[in-house]
Amino acid sequence: MHYKTKNNITLIVILLVVFGIYNYCIYNSKDSESPIKLNSSALRGQQLWQNNNCWACHQIYGLGGYLGPDLTNIYSHKKKGANYIKAFLNSGINSMPKFNFSEKEKEDIVEYLKYIDSTGYYPNFDTDIKFNGWIDIKYKNKRQNEI
Repeated sequence: MHYKTKNNITLIVILLVVFGIYNYCIYNSKDSESPIKLNSSALRGQQLWQNNNCWACHQIYGLGGYLGPDLTNIYSHKKKGANYIKAFLNSGINSMPKFNFSEKEKEDIVEYLKYIDSTGYYPNFDTDIKFNGWIDIKYKNKRQNEI
């Protein structure tokens, strides 16, 4: 084997080892957040959200359709809130269909949106990029504790 070929193989092996160690450290890190745990009402609201394909028109954290508004922080909006959300669910407007949700189903959807609202702001520009590539986002509860 040529000297250059041996160097190339050695370099590839070193890069693969470094890549493997890096991935092991990233995916076995204790820094990751625990999974989100929804209460039973919010879980039913999430199921209703998915079953009625709300993602097709609305966004959560900017992800979803663009026909309707982003609903990430609708619950805490000064001029909106639970009653506003319930009114739109049953009345519909313009391109939003009129749903015939029961009072319990509306409460569940509101609880789901309330939980989403409590997890953060959208858009959130208050972030720090860590050396390992992860992004540290300051969530609502972290911001309120700093104020």
